[in-house]
Amino acid sequence: MKDEIQKIIKGEAEDDETTLKTYSRDASLFLVRPSLVVFPKDTEDLKALVKYVNENKADRPELSLTGRSAGTDMTGGPLNDSIILDFTRHFKKEKVDVEALSAVVEPGVFYHDFETDTLPKHISLPVYPASKQLAALGGMIMNNAAGEKTLRYGQIRDFVNEISMILSDGNEYSFRKLNKKELDEKLALQNFEGELYRKVHTLIENNYDLIQKAKPKTTKNSSGYSLWRVWDRQTFDMSQLFVGSQGTLGLLAEAKMRLIKEKPYRKLIATFFKSWDDLPAMVNAILPFNPESMEAFDDTTLKLGIQFMPEIAKRAHEHFWRFALRFLPEAFIGIEMGGLPKLIVLVELSEDSQEEIDKKVPEIENILKTFPVHVRVLDDGPDAEKYWIMRRESFNLLRQHVHGLSTAPFIDDFAIDPAKMPEFLPKLLKILKDHGIKANIAGHAGNGNYHIIPLMDLKEASERDKILPVAKLVYDLIIQSGGTITAEHNDGIIRTPFVEQMFGHEMYHLFEEVKKILDPQDIFNPGKKVGGTLKYLEEHIAKGA
Repeated sequence: MKDEIQKIIKGEAEDDETTLKTYSRDASLFLVRPSLVVFPKDTEDLKALVKYVNENKADRPELSLTGRSAGTDMTGGPLNDSIILDFTRHFKKEKVDVEALSAVVEPGVFYHDFETDTLPKHISLPVYPASKQLAALGGMIMNNAAGEKTLRYGQIRDFVNEISMILSDGNEYSFRKLNKKELDEKLALQNFEGELYRKVHTLIENNYDLIQKAKPKTTKNSSGYSLWRVWDRQTFDMSQLFVGSQGTLGLLAEAKMRLIKEKPYRKLIATFFKSWDDLPAMVNAILPFNPESMEAFDDTTLKLGIQFMPEIAKRAHEHFWRFALRFLPEAFIGIEMGGLPKLIVLVELSEDSQEEIDKKVPEIENILKTFPVHVRVLDDGPDAEKYWIMRRESFNLLRQHVHGLSTAPFIDDFAIDPAKMPEFLPKLLKILKDHGIKANIAGHAGNGNYHIIPLMDLKEASERDKILPVAKLVYDLIIQSGGTITAEHNDGIIRTPFVEQMFGHEMYHLFEEVKKILDPQDIFNPGKKVGGTLKYLEEHIAKGA
């Protein structure tokens, strides 16, 4: 297959042991060995690959194409046993238009490179994940990523103006929001594109009420296909079907993104709690001030940051002792509290004028006086950045330094109404305790979106055997609480078997129909979003770190 494919593309096809081993893993707990890794050069290569799979699928039904960018996915999304397409070698073009506040990007563009080009111009794409130093835009778009600024700005789907996809017929198509007249023109086309629009429009229109009712009530969601975002009976936006689809409906070739102007005035209010009990009331009291973010992390994450402070200082590009001294005020707070806080919540304000900041900070401080919390108000700079580094690096520190244990992200991305957290969290923690699982907690407090990362010895079968029973109990609890099983990390191998439970049989059947319409031969990243099984999940858990 390597020789066959190398003849039809300009990029590279590789199947050496090192390459196959590297592409067998992402940041999830799975190991899936591919048959071949291809580094496509351009869209013509993508078209040739789709044509190759279509022509050979009947004789070799296992053939498929799975797109991959940076490989930071925590769900097994870019893992498969056939052909993996890595976009980060060649698909790295970007063009930023400062005046229009927009950018055209290819899927292999790393976010840290993109940010290097935009931030000096005081513009940004503000929906980056905690892994922004590692992630690439293709994965961010295909997972509908979000992060610490989601509270104000939403998810990445809110910033995709247009998307270009290579679809199952091997041709490239662009999708954007259409008005009724433009939609009618698409519906009238007598070709593959017109047939696609007719089928998707009919499916949504015939099931409109069911689809709208199925829309998760949380402020963030990456589970299922976002049919409720496509057609509102005024506009039709097929791009919303592809964003968050994990490459199961086609291959991303290019996206046109909306950007924002960075607000120049900032303050960070760090709050230190003795328990989780007062968090929901505090969140609801602060939300009317429209903070840019409200991030939380627990004492486990804080201890991790203290333990590995030399490495965090290095990542902050600071001398260790200078960095350590920045935590002296927190040490005094710890003395006042009688020990480490159980929870730290970061409230970040950003505005267009200093007057707006100066007005909000005292009002928020007065509100916080009504809660049993300690407070620090910090200017934007190194003292504030130390918290963000600790928050963003917590998962990587766990992956790299907790010897004998592996990070096992399988209940890592739920979201529920923040007001339900005091009732919800003890039940969740009890499930973990009853099964002997330790975990650290961090997340987006304003959205009720938390990342719980269990630490487990996956070399032991008894530990691996805990994953499915605990996942079922936790997802039952999330769904009963009106939440979503994934707010920003997506379904992948780990959650696809639970998507039907999340949305119900009728809605899951519509997801299956969407997959059949756009990918009738199941050539794009099979087993994700629909069709994944618990058996496959269990069989591909990596037996070790």
